[in-house]
Amino acid sequence: MSESVSPALENPPVFDAAFRAQLATLLAWRRDVRRFRSDPVDETTLRTCLDLAALAPSVGNSQPWRFVRVADADRRAKVAESFARCNAAARDSYADERRSLYARLKLAGLREAPVHLAVFCDSATQAGHGLGRATMPDMLRCSVAACVHAFWLAARAHGLGVGWVSILEPTVIAKALDVPEAWDLVAYLCVGLPVEEHADPELVRHGWQARRPDAAQLHER
Repeated sequence: MSESVSPALENPPVFDAAFRAQLATLLAWRRDVRRFRSDPVDETTLRTCLDLAALAPSVGNSQPWRFVRVADADRRAKVAESFARCNAAARDSYADERRSLYARLKLAGLREAPVHLAVFCDSATQAGHGLGRATMPDMLRCSVAACVHAFWLAARAHGLGVGWVSILEPTVIAKALDVPEAWDLVAYLCVGLPVEEHADPELVRHGWQARRPDAAQLHER
């Protein structure tokens, strides 16, 4: 039984110079937001951003991302407690001026963000039939990361801010959200309207780490 093959487009989209300039602006303005307004996020806009994120590439077309909206106050509190523990441990791992600087950084908007999204990788998914991940199983998680980035860009294009909170205990979060054992936490996202707009990353602005001039390194072999 042969599968049907969709025909090639006769008139594929043309991405002109104006579009490419806007894309460059979008990439540059994709910021990690930690300060959010209390205004609710429009449900249609959020759904649109999730639909666009689902267009992200995935190994074997496995689409292993699983989004969990965290609305329950008790579950959010457990996430905040995990962040507090991890943040304190991270702060104490530094010394002197670096420790003092770390303590002044705002590294999450968990208290303010109207929407929390936990993004998991379903490591047990049968979708994709294992293609492309037998030798590199981490490609499932890479696929989820690509989906998160697509969501980030879509949200920015729709005026929303997104903050990726990585200072958390994955197993604690999975238990607090009561997800299947095969789901591995990849990202915890705070989503909402940003309080302020900045073109530069917050960690650059507050002196933690400057952007490397050679960030787009290309090595030849």
